[in-house]
Amino acid sequence: MNQKGKMLRVSLAVMVTLVTIIGISSCEKYNFTPPTINPTDSVHFSTVIQTIFTSHCINCHNGSIQSPDLRDGKSYESLTTGSYVSLPANASLLYSQITSSSHTARTTDLEKQEILVWIEQGFHNN
Repeated sequence: MNQKGKMLRVSLAVMVTLVTIIGISSCEKYNFTPPTINPTDSVHFSTVIQTIFTSHCINCHNGSIQSPDLRDGKSYESLTTGSYVSLPANASLLYSQITSSSHTARTTDLEKQEILVWIEQGFHNN
């Protein structure tokens, strides 16, 4: 009986190991392509950029804790008068902040692209 129990445990361990190896080797994360935006499509401040700020940023950037003030109705002026947006876009203070280690997890890669393209398009208040 002891021999049968030992064989059963070994067989179970081999099966678990094989299933784990197959599961890891077939992981689909290597086939995932992150979404991108077309840089020629207009990125509107009011419908795209402000939505990002409202969803992710105003907990801290609400006019009292940290600059810039990213609340609706305040954010555009705060960004432009505070020199947070400038060209080239990837060197602007806003883009540098959202891609820094302290802010990178707050927005998705797609949202970062949208902000970058909005700045590249001239950071209009549209």
